[in-house]
Amino acid sequence: MATKVDKFDYNLPKELIALYPAHKRDKCRLMVIDTFTKSITDHIFSDIVNLLDDTAFLVVNNAKVRNARLYARKVTGGSSEVFVTDVIDNTHFKGLVRGKFKSGDKVISEGVYFTLLEKLHDGLWIIQAEHDIEKIMQEKGHVPLPPYIDRIDTPQDKIDYQTVYAKYAGSSAAPTAGLHFTHELLSALKNKGVEIIELTLDVGLGTFRPVKTEYMEDHQMHYERYLITDEAAERINSLKSKGKKLTAVGSTSVRALETASDDKGIIKAGENSSNIFIMEPYNFKIVDNMITNFHLPKSTLLAMVTAFGGYDLIMQAYSKAVLENYRFFSYGDAMYVRRKE
Repeated sequence: MATKVDKFDYNLPKELIALYPAHKRDKCRLMVIDTFTKSITDHIFSDIVNLLDDTAFLVVNNAKVRNARLYARKVTGGSSEVFVTDVIDNTHFKGLVRGKFKSGDKVISEGVYFTLLEKLHDGLWIIQAEHDIEKIMQEKGHVPLPPYIDRIDTPQDKIDYQTVYAKYAGSSAAPTAGLHFTHELLSALKNKGVEIIELTLDVGLGTFRPVKTEYMEDHQMHYERYLITDEAAERINSLKSKGKKLTAVGSTSVRALETASDDKGIIKAGENSSNIFIMEPYNFKIVDNMITNFHLPKSTLLAMVTAFGGYDLIMQAYSKAVLENYRFFSYGDAMYVRRKE
């Protein structure tokens, strides 16, 4: 039987959407949901050091957010904006452009011209920049804060909207569950024997696209590139074979891991793309526990978390979070869902 999108709706007061991160990354709130005891308890994120021990290991997404937003104007004078989604080569890329255009039109951003070559699906264009697009983003680009963070980005966002372990630029958004970790927190976990393994998944704009269908099953998932190195795959498989429990940091890590895993829970290394849609009923093949943020109503991400922790328990946790003024979405508080001891 098909699942109505409304099943994943909940009432969220606008003031609970976090416009800025916690003063210190690891001092945001952490809600712990235990699927065995059905308990929901409140903590501070730095308590994760006490909640994990050497029976666990973490898998994190080291994708780095590009300064993908370029404020622009039409050659005729009106305001516009270019958002880089995929770099094709030095001067060509796929992107979104605000405004109505036809092939051959140009926009200008801080003295740099962009030519719109070909319109694709979902409002995307193939665009040509005057010179190296990576350099343009680095020098003139703005942090691509998600649409619900309704403010202009600041220089501080270039630090805040990036995990401390970010390495490979290619993401249109941050893997936000990882924003709560500090270097000190990671060191404390390693000192307890908690290994931390990295993979890369480039977060796409589909993360923010609303589900517009009546039924979840009719929603078309977006593709996202991921890379799991030979070394990472070998280590994950080795730790799992020893009975260690895998805690995935963020929905992006879950997507990459579940896509790259076979039915026996063995990870295959390599570069690939994922459009996996995880919702009930889904049998998780490799992920044991999960750290995530609080997600948008009627979203595929909320559907994933309810598949992981159980619909009734997760929706109960969301109701509690609203009542107790937890902070929601990218710069908000975190949730740790425990399925296995």
